[in-house]
Amino acid sequence: MPGNKAVVYEGPGKVEVHETDYPEFELKDGPGVNQANVGRKLPHAAILKTVATNICGSDQHMVRGRTTAPPGLVLGHEITGEVVETGPDVEFIKTGDLVSVPFNISCGRCRNCKERKTGVCENVNPDRPGSAYGYVDMGGWVGGQAEYALVPYADWNLLKFPDKDQAMAKILDLAMLADIFPTGFHGCVSAGVGPGSTVYIAGAGPVGLAAAASAFLLGAAVVFVGDLNKERLDQARSFGCETIDVSAGEPKDQIEQILGAPEVDCAVDAVGFEARGHGRESEEEHPATVLNTLMDVTRAGGALGIPGLYVTGDPGAADEAAKHGSLSIKIGLGWAKSHSFVTGQCPVMRYNRELMMAILHDRVQIAKAVNATPISLDQAPQGYHEFDEGAARKYVLDPHNMLSTAA
Repeated sequence: MPGNKAVVYEGPGKVEVHETDYPEFELKDGPGVNQANVGRKLPHAAILKTVATNICGSDQHMVRGRTTAPPGLVLGHEITGEVVETGPDVEFIKTGDLVSVPFNISCGRCRNCKERKTGVCENVNPDRPGSAYGYVDMGGWVGGQAEYALVPYADWNLLKFPDKDQAMAKILDLAMLADIFPTGFHGCVSAGVGPGSTVYIAGAGPVGLAAAASAFLLGAAVVFVGDLNKERLDQARSFGCETIDVSAGEPKDQIEQILGAPEVDCAVDAVGFEARGHGRESEEEHPATVLNTLMDVTRAGGALGIPGLYVTGDPGAADEAAKHGSLSIKIGLGWAKSHSFVTGQCPVMRYNRELMMAILHDRVQIAKAVNATPISLDQAPQGYHEFDEGAARKYVLDPHNMLSTAA
């Protein structure tokens, strides 16, 4: 049996790479594991040799100490890998398959899974519907920023790439299928982006950039991306986005300069609860800023896609209400404009197969759009630090040095 190494959250601002246990077909006790899940047998699981595993902005919320994540938690929910072992109940996935892992853990058996709402599976997290690998309050499933990872309900969850050589030639793009590409796409679909749409996307981090690339894939005419970070705005501009520096003032004023009107058809929140203010308040946290701005700039009758993360517990929030997930949202404005809102985890399996085909047949270059940057597993702490400092990159961990040898 081989060993294993993984990226571990050690406390606010600190991650380290540790020797950890090789996966077994049983959920063990450990940091963040719900006691009702301890000892859960997993004959339906597969063990993967990790080919690529990404650092996500959602991971950063935990690493900054902005959630109730316990020290010792193995991080990582964006996993692409090669199957090396399967449990006795796995029928269709085979050893040697190259696969993408949706970050949602879902059973395929409950009502929500059958309705393709895999982000709120009812059977994998005793705390509440919905689960993910290596994430706070998600049931305690071990994270995938590791050399080896375990995936339950493998026949259901795993997306097999049809041709291994073809997949390895586009592996950086395909690594985006676990989370950020479907998440950005879901934000756009939820907002009603279509041919000729004008779209405002708040946030030029990887999910915001993935949403922008998705908007173009869906036929948008004009895609605005707003952020405070010049390097990230430059990255958005590199593939055709109009950019808005929110430190210079309200987005609606900059939108009006280009469209002749201060509104767009639809909008996407790719920031979440650590939002900052605009203009002179851009150095201060105002957690409802993005939501209120999206309502302000979206036309009456439009829709808002909200894949940006919001939490029920934020120990580092600026005010007492926000510490419990209560924000000062201008719901009256949204009501008056007949806006619709879609929130929550992206149901990855609703989109990942079609997005895989778009990648394999050169309809989108998602790795280029988000500036996917491979680094070794041992460089994970440095990657987390640089990402937290605002690097315009999507860091992809390469535990087995397989990305550098890909065609």
